Amino acid sequence: MSDSLEFDVIIVGAGLSGIGAAYRLMTECPTKSFTVLEARGSIGGTWDLFRYPGVRSDSDMFTLGYPFYPWRAAKALADGAAILEYIREVSTKFGIDPHIRFHHKIKKASWSSDAQRWTLEADVNGEAKTLRCKFLYLCAGYYSYDEAHKPEFPGRETFKGQIVHPQWWPEDLDYSGKRVVVIGSGATAVTLVPAMAEKAAHVTMLQRSPSYIASLPAEDPIGNAIRKVLPVQTAHEVVRTKNMLLGLGMYQFCRRAPKQASRFLRKQVQKLLPKDFPEEHFKPKYGPW
Repeated sequence: MSDSLEFDVIIVGAGLSGIGAAYRLMTECPTKSFTVLEARGSIGGTWDLFRYPGVRSDSDMFTLGYPFYPWRAAKALADGAAILEYIREVSTKFGIDPHIRFHHKIKKASWSSDAQRWTLEADVNGEAKTLRCKFLYLCAGYYSYDEAHKPEFPGRETFKGQIVHPQWWPEDLDYSGKRVVVIGSGATAVTLVPAMAEKAAHVTMLQRSPSYIASLPAEDPIGNAIRKVLPVQTAHEVVRTKNMLLGLGMYQFCRRAPKQASRFLRKQVQKLLPKDFPEEHFKPKYGPW
């Protein structure tokens, strides 16, 4: 890696999008100099940071993955470890690794119209460093890795049990045989609760309102069948198009006929629940659009 601090392009973030951006620069703008600045010490972004039980994507990997290196695993709704391995494989295979500078946390970015340059101030292991570029490409995600959302609950300080945030899941946490309450009903809770239920004595999801839930197989049987008969790249395009059209169709259904969509989604869930299970726990207080 060059010691230069001046580049045509600086990419911020070495996660899924940052590695994809680096590949595009290398293949479509081969004469442009660039570097990838990563605040942490490893690539992968979200998929390296989150280590809680059950962490996985809620988007299929044919849509979320790279079209230039199609997803090859059987599971379309992949777990975090598999996605992280995929990102690492792509970065190494296409020679992106040498362009990544770790432990470079951007503290400030300022643009000069006169110089036609961005000036970045970075913290590198406690030392200040200045870098410049013509184009700044932000691939750092939309939430803070340092300060996760942490609501204040009255009486928290007197709670006798252990409080854990999924963003900083302790590696040695043993919840076997314990009674657990998971606060929230979003994507994290939906993946966390079933995984914890395998070892915990009892798991309760505490929610202001249930979320809309759709049960989908981890493996896409139609997609896998298509991949058996078509070349890798062609199969990827066909499966990705199929999934995008299905997603677009569901979006339009929810937007144009929210009441009917709400009934449809709730009925799909009811089929999977015991007959005597209270519907209120899976009946959202809001519409799907």
